[in-house]
Parts: sequence; structure tokens; C-alpha cells
Amino acid sequence: MPHTFRYVLYHVDNFLPHQQVVNCPSVTTLTETQWRVREAEHRARFSPLVAQHRARRSRGEKHPVYDFLFEYYSFRPAHLERWSAGFGVHLLGATSFDKNWHVGVDGTYLDIGAFPAHRIASLCDTLSLLTATAARESQFGCFGLHEWAMVYRSEEVRHDVPLRLPPEQIAHIVEENGVRCSHFDAFRFFTPEARPLNVLQPTRESAIELEQPGCIHASMDLYKWAYKFWPWISSELVGESFLLAYAAREIDMCASPYDLREFGFDPILIETGHGRREYVRAQNDLSELARPIRAKLMAAYLNLSQALAVVPSKVTR
Repeated sequence: MPHTFRYVLYHVDNFLPHQQVVNCPSVTTLTETQWRVREAEHRARFSPLVAQHRARRSRGEKHPVYDFLFEYYSFRPAHLERWSAGFGVHLLGATSFDKNWHVGVDGTYLDIGAFPAHRIASLCDTLSLLTATAARESQFGCFGLHEWAMVYRSEEVRHDVPLRLPPEQIAHIVEENGVRCSHFDAFRFFTPEARPLNVLQPTRESAIELEQPGCIHASMDLYKWAYKFWPWISSELVGESFLLAYAAREIDMCASPYDLREFGFDPILIETGHGRREYVRAQNDLSELARPIRAKLMAAYLNLSQALAVVPSKVTR
């Protein structure tokens, strides 16, 4: 069977309990048996995905869908395999962690005094962005046309795979439907001819005003916000967000103008009414999966910022 986004959404759904997390406990203690089990489960879950990437790379093979998760995002594959309990967790019987960890009579834990001071401002900014995004209503009207805008009236393409439609038809579909992209890190890859067609002109600075939870890229970037402060953010949360990004990337590329059937992906035909409805359903499903992950991230960031006594003014304690 083709390895489609439906399978991955199912996988994430079973991995992630649907729960709203409003705060993190200040301290949790894990026995040596408990944390070693978690460590082993994490490695067993993510080592196969990392191994597939390494095997492709060793053969010199490019994958238009999955390489993005290991190349665009800067988290090292080896770090994805490694386990961290995150801040606020004490591990009994642990002595072999890095310099950020303190070994005390009540267990080994991440020492808040070791948190790099130069990164505190970034922590606050990211928490503010996550909070602002979560407060907005989800919008589902973009139909994934950002990937189309990236090849609009251009002889160059971003992936070494064929387009499933001729360039003139792609241009017509973009012009007929319009582009409604609120995510700067997608918009910045639009062709110069496509940028004026977008109803918004997002910038890095306007992200806090425009980012919204229905956006596939906003859901995908939860992975970036999770690993950005690893090991202070737990590997479980990094892992959940990676699987979410995995699913988001599949949806993203299935709705693109590229022909990915050689890689086992059937297209979402967003140039048709049926395809647009299919895309909106997938986008909505992904947004619902992202909701509890975003809440957990906000709670973990808030727990860190409270320990550092630097909670942003717009974030409720």
C-alpha cells in the first residue's frame, strides 16, 4: 500500500493522547526503572526513522518529502534518537548525562542555573508566539497553494521530481484561486511573480500577528519550537512534534503540484472541488492533533520561564 498521510495521522493519533495541558508540574521524580524504560521506548520509536534517512543519504538518494524534516529543520538526527526527561524531572540512579545536569541526593536533573542567559529572550519570544497562535481561530482556506506559488511562472523547481501539470495550467490554477498564505517561512520561497498574488505579505516580524493554528506550517513548526530548547524540553515532546511534522509534510507535498506517485504518494487534487475538500479535512485533522502538542509546549516553556523569572507580559502565569 502507498505510505500516505492517512497512515501517519493515524500513527500520531495513537501516540498522542488528546489532552489539554495547562501547566507543568514543578518537579517529577522517576525511578531508574521508569526513566530507563522511557529512554528505551524513545529510541525504539525514532531510531528506525533516523536509520531510513541515514541509509538514503549513504546511497546518495534524495527524498522529496522526508529529507525536509532532517535538512530544513536543524535538529541533528542523532539528537532525535537521544532521550532527555526535560526540565523539572529528577532521575534516580542517573549519573551519565551532560554538563547541564546536576547530580544531587534527590536525583539527577537539569540545573536551571545552567540555562544559557543569552537564550532567555528567544524563549520569551517563542512563548509569546505560541500563545498568540493558540488564541486565534483556525483558518482553512489556503488549499495548500503555497507550494504552487513556489513554482509559479518559473523554470526552476524546488524538487528533482516532475510536475504533474504543465506550467501554464499551474499558473492558471494559482491565478484563479488566489493565494492566502500567512506563514512567512513559506511565503519567502514564493517566486517574485507569485508574491503580489498573496492576500497577505507576511514578514518575520509580523508572525506573532499572523500565525494561526489551522496553518500546516504552523503545526509543522511545533517541531522546531520543541527541539529549539532541547534538552530542557523533553524528548517525548520533541518526538510527538516530529511525528506531527512528519504527517504535516506528507499532506503538504501530496497537495503540491509535484508528481510523487513514484514515492508512494497519491496527490490531493486541490485543483478540483473534491480535492480542496479533502485538503481541508486533512488540514483540520492535523490542526486538532497539533492543539494538545502546542498546549504542552506552552506549558513547558512557561515552566522554564517561571523558573527563570522571565514570564512574558502577555502570557498568563
